[in-house]
Amino acid sequence: MPDIPSRRGASATAIPVYLLLSGGSALLFFMVFTVNLLYHVETVGLSPIQLVLVGTMLEAVIVLFEIPTGVVADLVSRRRSILIGFALIGAGFIVEGSFPVFVAILTAQALWGIGYTFTSGATEAWITDEVGEEHVGPVLLRGNQAELVGTIGGILLGTGLGFVAIQLPIVLGGVGFLMLGLVLLRVMPETNFHPTPREERLSWRDMADTARAGFAVARNRPVVRVLLATSFLIGLSSEAFDRLWVNHLIDSFDFPNLPGDNDLVLWFGIITLTGTVLSLIAAEALKRFHPESLGPGTPTRMLAMLAAGRVLATLLFALAGSLWLALGMFWMRGLLGSVSGPISNAWIQRNIDSDTRATVISFREQVASFGEIGGGPPLGWIGSGFGVRAALITSALVYAPTVAVYTRASHLRDHVCKS
Repeated sequence: MPDIPSRRGASATAIPVYLLLSGGSALLFFMVFTVNLLYHVETVGLSPIQLVLVGTMLEAVIVLFEIPTGVVADLVSRRRSILIGFALIGAGFIVEGSFPVFVAILTAQALWGIGYTFTSGATEAWITDEVGEEHVGPVLLRGNQAELVGTIGGILLGTGLGFVAIQLPIVLGGVGFLMLGLVLLRVMPETNFHPTPREERLSWRDMADTARAGFAVARNRPVVRVLLATSFLIGLSSEAFDRLWVNHLIDSFDFPNLPGDNDLVLWFGIITLTGTVLSLIAAEALKRFHPESLGPGTPTRMLAMLAAGRVLATLLFALAGSLWLALGMFWMRGLLGSVSGPISNAWIQRNIDSDTRATVISFREQVASFGEIGGGPPLGWIGSGFGVRAALITSALVYAPTVAVYTRASHLRDHVCKS
């Protein structure tokens, strides 16, 4: 493994610790995520509205606590913020797997959601402090590779443990986060931390300023307006699908028997792993065979086609009378999303000046989050009142205007940005 240069005086252990942190946390997260929706549906017996409210709780907690918990990383210690976060994430997953009731599931989302905000941003800030801004790029790339290995390993491990008992990977994932935190307590260095100056700290006023600045840029940049509108529509429609797809497959289809008494866990492990691999292949194919879609130009035609494909895939998933058609459309929807994401991200980057880039990207994330918070409960109510199929169809219809937004933007040209 080639050496990566680092800042003079930085601990030699920082990079391997970062790789352990990245790969280990990805493994533990996906060990839980592979089975948790199945656990919510089959063991806890949550209704569609309850399933969506679980996701809304998580999203709302992350939005509300992102700034307060960021104070710890900025003023006290990046390392300590990460350790606190892992402890709360672990506690949340242990509660989720140990108490199969709705209130406990909501409590667990609050716990691990707050924990996630302690780690969000702190991890990248910590490794940047340790190795230096000029050397952090290759380290982050290796961290992404470690996350990929951890993701695939977590899916396989979660499937195997869930085959024994469905709540086992959730509880053990929580225990794993606590153990990872203890390991990091012993080996994680922090040699270059300096408290963030008051004028550079993120605050609620900064969030309001971000929104105002985002609106100001959007008024003058049609491309930014287009991407903010589509981000809101994606958020508005996505929470229902993300929370109800497992429920739909279980209620609508009989799965072929597989070896063992808990074959649904094996099925959903296969479904998750297949979707992950297909999305990775699609993203790599985009970079290799259509690099022009990530470069200068207006990619509205491709984005409109991808959005139309996702609408069609969602509708066919909801209406399918065959398990195999439904699975094909589920994988197709994820694959199309993995392709459209990098294209839209590259497009917005090309149309923002460097001095407002972080502000506008943060504002776009806020817009998507508020879309999820606003769209989830109504679609969940439709699922409980009229059936999951109706909620999924409505989700597709809510997302459909993105096709028109992209199509109407076909005349736009990239803004010449200040570097």
